[in-house]
Amino acid sequence: MPVERLCPTCQAPAAARATNEAWPFCSDRCRLQDLGRWFGEGYRIPGERAGDGSGAVSNGDEEDAP
Repeated sequence: MPVERLCPTCQAPAAARATNEAWPFCSDRCRLQDLGRWFGEGYRIPGERAGDGSGAVSNGDEEDAP
């Protein structure tokens, strides 16, 4: 018996994984909309941003300016 779930994007029924390549989404359209939210930083984890390379780390080669 295939299990149906609700699509996380549009809340429509999504067919089971065995018959739906876009699972857990109902369609490729909804899957791509979700991916676009990730790329557009629509989904965020609360807290400080870490590991994005924005903080320059000194390697000790620079001289101190007076």
